[in-house]
Amino acid sequence: MSRLSPALADTPTPVQREARLAQPVGAGVVTALVGFTSSFAVVLSGLTAVGATPAQAASGLLVLCLTLAIGMMLLSYRYRLPITLAWSTPGAALLAGTGAVAGGWAAAVGAFAITGVLIVITGLWQRLGNLVAAIPVEIAQAMLAGVLLPLCLAPVQAVRASPAVVVPVILVWLVLQRFAKRWAVIAAFATAAVGAGISIAVQHKHLDLAAMRPSLELTVPHWSWQAMIGIAIPLYIVTMASQNIPGTAVMKSFEYQVPWRASMSVTGIGTMLGAPAGGHAINLAAISAALSAAPAAHPDPQRRWIAACTAGASYLILALGSAALVTLIATAPKGTLETVAGLALLATLAAALAGALKSEQHREAGVVTFLIAASGVGFLGIGAAFWALVVGLVVRRVLAHRQDS
Repeated sequence: MSRLSPALADTPTPVQREARLAQPVGAGVVTALVGFTSSFAVVLSGLTAVGATPAQAASGLLVLCLTLAIGMMLLSYRYRLPITLAWSTPGAALLAGTGAVAGGWAAAVGAFAITGVLIVITGLWQRLGNLVAAIPVEIAQAMLAGVLLPLCLAPVQAVRASPAVVVPVILVWLVLQRFAKRWAVIAAFATAAVGAGISIAVQHKHLDLAAMRPSLELTVPHWSWQAMIGIAIPLYIVTMASQNIPGTAVMKSFEYQVPWRASMSVTGIGTMLGAPAGGHAINLAAISAALSAAPAAHPDPQRRWIAACTAGASYLILALGSAALVTLIATAPKGTLETVAGLALLATLAAALAGALKSEQHREAGVVTFLIAASGVGFLGIGAAFWALVVGLVVRRVLAHRQDS
């Protein structure tokens, strides 16, 4: 029996090469599915809260998928790194808590564009990035937790409005939390879709098939100082503090160095370009980044970029279903969208509360920040999130001086 030389023995066969390619491709598809289904409801809730019509919300979801998909494929291919992007889920939650601002939807669109400009500047000017990083963790997390609280209460309130649909969704989510946590929100969404479909069929509700066709609804931005302060600044801060900075840390844990300037330029420009169509912000992925960067995506770290590139291509396909999702949700029983969004944000709320209350020395400042953000009460046309941040920083500084004296 003849023996192969070591060099030939190590050379992969076409079947082996195909199998090795299937692993990162599969990881990329899972990354996109988890990222999309786990938080699209939050995006729709946020865009609707600041004045978007169903068509404009569908357009926003579509353009977010397009811009992050293109950005992900560009960055991962250019640097051969598993750089995954996502929309700003905390930012969408912030919008849901902020509500309508002076100038309406057009003013919100202008604020989205300004957020993109700030992200680009962060990549080019290190001082701005350092300034954001200098915001105390407990204050930023407390603001986020306060914004998330009303959204996470929505499933409880929805039980009373639509128990036949909402209760099964919560039960499925709970069971999957026990046995397959990664798929819990996806399973909850699937259950909600089935329940909504049954409700629509039983009640003979009309589905607008024409509205299911994906399309972009462009809006001319309106520049409102209330929206700049009440939306753009908090959206920028929460996107940087809860997405971009943690996303960089996640990548570093897998021994990847994110090209900071290029990443901020791509996500910032993508946010600016997507703003007129309703996209609020795209950024580095944080939680879902591990799905493409971990060894499970490929044993060879230099081949995991394929997973990120595949995730981008998958988002292009998912974008085609954005309008259909919005149409289905518009005819679904009351509370269906809010239930899926609230369940998707529970883990984020838990992490934010833990971060807000971690420091015993500054716990009071964190609690004050949390309460103001959760109240939803704004002043001078500016939302509660901004005032929560300002008051929290003031309280923290005052109490720190008291403790030093």
